[in-house]
Amino acid sequence: MSITRTQQHDVLIIGSGAAGITMALTLAESASVALIAKEALTESATLYAQGGISAVLDKSDSLESHTTDTLNAGAGLCDEEVVRHVVEHGPQSIQWLIDRGVSFTKAESEQENTDYHLTKEGGHSHRRVIHAADATGREMEMTLAQQAREHPNIEIFERHIAIDLITGSKLGWRNNHCLGAYILDRDNDEVIAFSARAVVLATGGAGKAYLYTSNPDVASGDGIAMAWRAGCRIANMEFIQFHPTCLFHPKAKSFLVTEALRGEGAKLSLPSGSNFMEQFDERAELAPRDIVARAIDHTMKRSGVEYVHLDISHKPAAFIKDHFPTIYTRCLEYGYDITRQPIPVVPAAHYICGGIMSNIHGRADIEGLYAVGEAAYTGMHGANRMASNSLLECLVFAESASRHILAMLSEPGTTQPLPEWDESRVTDSDEEVVVTHNWQELRRFMWDYVGIVRSDKRLQRAKNRVDLLQHEISDYYSNFRVTSDLIELRNLTLVSDLIIRSAILRKESRGLHFTLDYPDCSQDKTPQRTVLIPNNYLKAKAE
Repeated sequence: MSITRTQQHDVLIIGSGAAGITMALTLAESASVALIAKEALTESATLYAQGGISAVLDKSDSLESHTTDTLNAGAGLCDEEVVRHVVEHGPQSIQWLIDRGVSFTKAESEQENTDYHLTKEGGHSHRRVIHAADATGREMEMTLAQQAREHPNIEIFERHIAIDLITGSKLGWRNNHCLGAYILDRDNDEVIAFSARAVVLATGGAGKAYLYTSNPDVASGDGIAMAWRAGCRIANMEFIQFHPTCLFHPKAKSFLVTEALRGEGAKLSLPSGSNFMEQFDERAELAPRDIVARAIDHTMKRSGVEYVHLDISHKPAAFIKDHFPTIYTRCLEYGYDITRQPIPVVPAAHYICGGIMSNIHGRADIEGLYAVGEAAYTGMHGANRMASNSLLECLVFAESASRHILAMLSEPGTTQPLPEWDESRVTDSDEEVVVTHNWQELRRFMWDYVGIVRSDKRLQRAKNRVDLLQHEISDYYSNFRVTSDLIELRNLTLVSDLIIRSAILRKESRGLHFTLDYPDCSQDKTPQRTVLIPNNYLKAKAE
């Protein structure tokens, strides 16, 4: 079956979280935009972001302090130029949200140095996290989504999943220009070719590769996988951030308990009641996430417990309900009153610091292709992301990428006919159980062998298994019609392979990557990022 429909826009944005929806609204003032959402428009990691957005808004804080804190958290692998760029543009990004109607929590007293309440999280030396109670992402996503729906230049495609990018190499071009993407309309079971002069990958992370994750189900690494297949370099995939505190309950799927709780004084302890964080770091509960996650993991394994406790019940009940209404209500649903008792928590895969290599304008290796948000590797996070810097990065790079795209669109350009999607030699699958089984196997061995603590043996076991899975899935993909589950499994298996390969290459422990075989951090003055180069890599034209 050939393509039955095509879509033509100036810009195609795949992903509708903070980065994608910000770009859509910014670009739509001067361009036609197609905004692709795998599920409902608002279903993204942004919707579930609790803590907030870090930015220098307090007079006692400084850009230099925010930069230094970020560089320290990144364990020597941040790109300082990029960090300074993001930090310096932070305040205006927050103002953009305020101007758009995003409602942040106001200051509690006149003694505070800003109109808004700021909280403090791990790695930060000042209170600089602006928030909307404990549902910042929801406030931001819902506000911007409503404006996107109402904008005449934004066409929204919900329940559509990208399959692959369409590049010049498919047409025999020497320069591998991105022309668009093949996208599956999930409700009508139809593949559509989207053509655009600029394509933006804002697809988020790949937490779904792990058995336990704080990510929503849409986080299947689609953009990273598509970019790799198209010929883009991928960097620093070994640095997977495991959020230290997700609610431990059989029915509490993926419910993250924000770091802001610890920022406001919550303590970690064993179920017996004994605290343990002081044994691992002098900053205790306010140490960076990698340290806290490893401390919890070590303590659970040493003590043989399934979870640890997080306790903020020593704070006034009114304070807790006012600052953390979402967590209070959600925990109450599962039988935990956080104003009176501790809650059980475990670490879970949360954020990928690596991704598609992109520059300060969001440009990837292929002309016409941009990557922003968690799908991108910009150099902002290095070996570990500091709390609440992710939404900030989304906002700043969405703005800089939009400016670059608008400048490109102002120059003469043409669109090309797209190659047809060929389904002439495939059939409907009668063995969907293969997808389900492979998915379960992948998530289990990634958790067991490529988790918080790694070793050469564990990584090699994972590599052997992922190679077999990739071969089996490739054969399956070639013979059967695509489905949403098959697309995600194909992408997750590829991204898992990239994570494993990157982890094998790093012969040290640094930031989020900890290995028993190389427990020390190398003393190199200029530590190197891990860059994976696909066989079909063609360097884009120099700017």
